[in-house]
Amino acid sequence: MKISHVSIMIAFLLSVLSTSAVYADSESKGWFFSKSSSPGVAPVTNNAYKEECGACHFPYQPGFLPARSWEKLLSTTSLENHFGENAELDEATRSEILNYAISNAADKSSHKRSKKMNASIGSGDTPLRITEVSYFKKEHDEIPKRLVADNAKVKTLSNCKACHEKADEGIFKEDTVSIPGHGRWND
Repeated sequence: MKISHVSIMIAFLLSVLSTSAVYADSESKGWFFSKSSSPGVAPVTNNAYKEECGACHFPYQPGFLPARSWEKLLSTTSLENHFGENAELDEATRSEILNYAISNAADKSSHKRSKKMNASIGSGDTPLRITEVSYFKKEHDEIPKRLVADNAKVKTLSNCKACHEKADEGIFKEDTVSIPGHGRWND
């Protein structure tokens, strides 16, 4: 049996394409394939955090802010007036959530999007809102107001779950974004 040059070339190309799929960058579209299943931030795994924080809003992954931000956000005085709400917790629960948030903060994470968030925050800055971080702003700057603030199903950029279909999993890649009333978003 004689192997043709075409058969060898096809085998080579298939090998290159399958290797590219395996080694594609988890936060980019990769060479040919998208890997939407890789989280850019660690998903929330602490039940107290999910229950207490998630009772009022999306339980934002700690990997979006540095430890110093979580320390300030989860201080007793900050929880008394947590963005206009009383979010006080018993000390044991507050301590558990604080320790979890600090341990998984952006400045302690190995996840790619967490590293990018942290790198965009000045060492002297202590942001209290993820939407104030320059990396976050850069990632959302091309989205028109009509698709967010003027959209009754979104209302604010802090409403992650409205558009990011895999936000709970820590996946915020562009190919998992679907804006209500608009559909897929590509910038």
